[in-house]
Amino acid sequence: MCSIIGYYGKDSAAPIIVKGLKRMEYRGYDSVGVATESNNKIELKKGIGKVNEVNSKIQLDSLPGKIGIGHTRWATHGKVTEFNAHPHPSNSGKIAIVHNGIIENFEELKKQLEDEGYNFKSETDSEIIANLLQKHYEKTKNVKETILKTVSEIKGHYAFVAMFENGQLVAAKFHEPLIIGVGKDDFFLSSDVLGFIEFTDDAIYLENGNFVILEKNKFQILDFQGEHVKYGITKVSKEFGDVYKGDYAHFTLKEIHEQYETVLKAGEKTQEAIEKTANYIKHAKNIYITGSGTSYNSALIAKQIFSKYAKIKAEPIISSELQFSPNSIEENSIIIAISQSGESADVLDAVRIGKESNCKVIAIVNLMTSSLAREADVVIGMNCGPEIGVAATKSFTSQLVVLYKIVQKLTDNKVTINFEKFSESVLKILENPTKIKKIAKVLKDISDIYVLGRGINYPIAMEAALKLKELTYIHAEGIPGGELKHGPLALMDSNVFVIIINPNDSTYSDTLTSAREIKARGAKIIGVSDIESDVYDYWIEMPKIDQVLYPISEIIPIQFLSYYAALEKNTDPDYPRNLAKSVTVK
Repeated sequence: MCSIIGYYGKDSAAPIIVKGLKRMEYRGYDSVGVATESNNKIELKKGIGKVNEVNSKIQLDSLPGKIGIGHTRWATHGKVTEFNAHPHPSNSGKIAIVHNGIIENFEELKKQLEDEGYNFKSETDSEIIANLLQKHYEKTKNVKETILKTVSEIKGHYAFVAMFENGQLVAAKFHEPLIIGVGKDDFFLSSDVLGFIEFTDDAIYLENGNFVILEKNKFQILDFQGEHVKYGITKVSKEFGDVYKGDYAHFTLKEIHEQYETVLKAGEKTQEAIEKTANYIKHAKNIYITGSGTSYNSALIAKQIFSKYAKIKAEPIISSELQFSPNSIEENSIIIAISQSGESADVLDAVRIGKESNCKVIAIVNLMTSSLAREADVVIGMNCGPEIGVAATKSFTSQLVVLYKIVQKLTDNKVTINFEKFSESVLKILENPTKIKKIAKVLKDISDIYVLGRGINYPIAMEAALKLKELTYIHAEGIPGGELKHGPLALMDSNVFVIIINPNDSTYSDTLTSAREIKARGAKIIGVSDIESDVYDYWIEMPKIDQVLYPISEIIPIQFLSYYAALEKNTDPDYPRNLAKSVTVK
């Protein structure tokens, strides 16, 4: 959600900034802008739309200078307009800023500044920062003191980069991602390593309450009390620089196809962490599993498999809800936090609440250098490579594989899973999407889809509905099979499609009965099963596999269906409207 990039070096800044913003498009945004400093003057361009679109119109990459900042905005405060796009200049035009996060006391600060004669051109909370910096810099003429005074006044979670017309670049971090890229003759400031990975793999992850000052080809890192802090340089994986679609039309399609490989790699490099996790769980009084969106659906699956196979109870909690019942977390418990990016604000807040209760934190995450990974006591890597498509696909199945591997350790490998054989079955699903493409055409003009599942298949129904919502913008809803007669049956008519998640497990007969009840009301049935039935108007065949792995196998055809239905509706499957890959604000 939103991307920051700053550059200080020997080369022209604007082309580098535009390239960095392009690499971070997956995070989600609605507008883009760049500002550079040249000859003690700040120049700025910004507009609404994608990076390439705006750049072709106003040539963002033509701005002069070797120091600059850039941003892609995902609207929070204020509409999607050019005025609300970043960067934001101060009233004097001598300072410009880019900002991620939310300033909670911006209305109060804005009124104070307006009373002092400052004018505001945007509806954003971000513009507050630019004018506070101007106010304090005009009084102190010292960048360090200016930052200290500014951060002492603003409340909220934020990361910002500010550029001064004298050529100094500064950045501050408080609960929003901000990373320094250290090159041979240049420096980068970014919310994501993808912003600079092409130029350097040396990174410094700023801690909360730290800020950095770049000037005269050197930098210093200080805390919000003005004291210098120690830092370490981390080598980031070059793998995250290899972000390209290859022969695929979209990243989403590429990432769906990669799953026959990623189900083999999940957790592969962190076996010791999986063993440690199992040991913690065995001796824990209480276990909580938290996540948002797709990751919460993984938590629901975890509850079921921990209980069924290891006889261990675990409580799934939606991360954003935990703040409203923090006392529900008992002391000295375990929190398993699941997040693809490791930067989701709600998940990080849930982890902080857990740590306040002296809980051990286990992170299941794709990016091992993320904020969540640094907060956790134990980190298990999904190891599925960069996932650019906003809608989670391979990261979801990788999360599930990791959870199954934890269960294996909890049961001393009594749960036997042949992942190599399972990978072959996934490949069979991926090799022949022809029937799914035909069904996608039928869904083009549908307004409502319901997805029904029982038992462990119900969380998959929820995930399937989420994928359809994200990619096709069709209203989709996951329904527990046993609740059909307690409300949802009233919605069934000839205008409705219902996807039935119905593998040959203990839920099969009851779910097939539900399908007949739905069909009797005129609704069309799409069956996802390893057994064909005349109840289904359309059948999506699952491979016949070990029942333990049904949940992972079930979702892949729905990912395909969502992708191809998105194409039929002419939506962009990689970048769904109003959504972001890394939700760094609440």
